[in-house]
Amino acid sequence: MKSTIITVLALAALVPAAPAPLVARTPPNIPSTSEAQNQLAGLRVAAQGPQTGYSRDLFPHWNTVSGACNTRETVLKRDGTSVVTDSACASVSGRWYSPFDGATWSAASDVDIDHMVPLSNAWKSGAASWTTSRRTTFANDLTYPQLIAVTDNVNQAKGDQGPESWKPVRSPVLELGLKEEN
Repeated sequence: MKSTIITVLALAALVPAAPAPLVARTPPNIPSTSEAQNQLAGLRVAAQGPQTGYSRDLFPHWNTVSGACNTRETVLKRDGTSVVTDSACASVSGRWYSPFDGATWSAASDVDIDHMVPLSNAWKSGAASWTTSRRTTFANDLTYPQLIAVTDNVNQAKGDQGPESWKPVRSPVLELGLKEEN
């Protein structure tokens, strides 16, 4: 009996524990509810401009941030857990939780970096008149919650639809654990 218990305990020690569920990492500088309401109140509502002249290439993106790391790799490291990169800064392992659909991924190739405001939507909302430098800054914005790691096919289904016409299955705001102020 004693040897059976010892054997069971020894075998149990060899079985890896189930990984803890991942929670979404919070993107930087999400405004408080009151600050967001003030910002929204200050927006000028206008009809969306035309798509004429738009090209994703007009928004240089995935710029080098540091060393060999570009914006995409930086977001993968920021939004992932236990992310390991190679000498070229490519993510070779890690875990990512997608707040859009609740899926967890262990391969960076299954994760896209979503522009919360799609580049095409930005173009139609005024970025057509911006300088290339300003469009580059917008497309690589690590200061505000513009970029977020999400499931690739969910991001591809979103495409260039803005928040007025596309909503995720799950709310990123709720998934990120943000609470409304009282």
